[in-house]
Amino acid sequence: MMFLDQAKIHLKSGWGGDGAVSFRREKFVEYGGPNGGDGGKGGDIVFEAVPGLNTLIDFRYTQHFRAERGHGGMGNDRHGAQGKLLVIPVPVGTQILADDEERSLLADLDTPGTRLLFLKGGDGGKGNAHYKTSTNRAPRQFQKGFPGQEMSVWLRLKLLADVGLVGLPNAGKSSFLNAVTNASAKVGAYAFTTLKPQLGVVSHKGREFVMADIPGLIAGAADGAGIGDRFLGHIERCRVLLHLVDAGGEAPTNGYDIVRGELDAYGAGLEDKLEIVVLSKSDTATPQKVAAVSKAIERRTGVPPLVASAMTGAGMDKVLDVVLAEVFPEQASAGGDWSPL
Repeated sequence: MMFLDQAKIHLKSGWGGDGAVSFRREKFVEYGGPNGGDGGKGGDIVFEAVPGLNTLIDFRYTQHFRAERGHGGMGNDRHGAQGKLLVIPVPVGTQILADDEERSLLADLDTPGTRLLFLKGGDGGKGNAHYKTSTNRAPRQFQKGFPGQEMSVWLRLKLLADVGLVGLPNAGKSSFLNAVTNASAKVGAYAFTTLKPQLGVVSHKGREFVMADIPGLIAGAADGAGIGDRFLGHIERCRVLLHLVDAGGEAPTNGYDIVRGELDAYGAGLEDKLEIVVLSKSDTATPQKVAAVSKAIERRTGVPPLVASAMTGAGMDKVLDVVLAEVFPEQASAGGDWSPL
């Protein structure tokens, strides 16, 4: 399935139904009065956060949504039926933004099953029974239904995951995700193999958590370079950041500094999230280089980084143990069967 994390749509709630013009027509009632019913209310538009959806791709093909109009009133004081509610399913984590320069936030559907009444349908018009007076016993006046609400909005998806993988392009994030989850992210020996966020479920020691791999970050990502600001938005909700540094790459510590700088520059709480640094692809570096890079990273963070290789599996369980202790701290503190350090 194609991944799409933002889309523009146009919404229009239903018009109210018109009131009716009707008169009593009964035997032995010479001057039957008005009995036109009211029109029904127009259909509302509701957004619903649905578990299991993880893309906005459906909104690429359907951009216009219109709720049903209310039915017109009828004789014998019968009111028209309301227009049907239009429910628009969206992935959990979808934000609704105004169609303006600021893209101001209107709503955030970050809880499964949440329903948001977004646009109300127009009220129905009054039938002629409302216009009867002492001087006008047979009014033909009625009220038309009121228009519904109409607006364009942007939908933006921010993935919900427990752990977010960050790092420079080609830091081994996709290989790591494939090794520990049921994902099948594309892997290649070149930068920017991953062009869209990937999700996978990690099962480790009887517990499960969701891990997200976002495309590699480059300098200036926080300002939109390589649409990095959109990628960073996907890890805003993550509880833990797993920062992979290519142990065998050129200037690994500089790579760490670049990504760390972009996280801090983006803000939105990323600068304060718990970061677990992992020297990835350790099989491509000599033990001496791994030791040197580890010391350099420790000088920056105050904590020695973990070392792992998705290719050989070395160190992977240790990384997952540490992550598990952070994702489920209550079980770790109660003596879970993993060690955080």
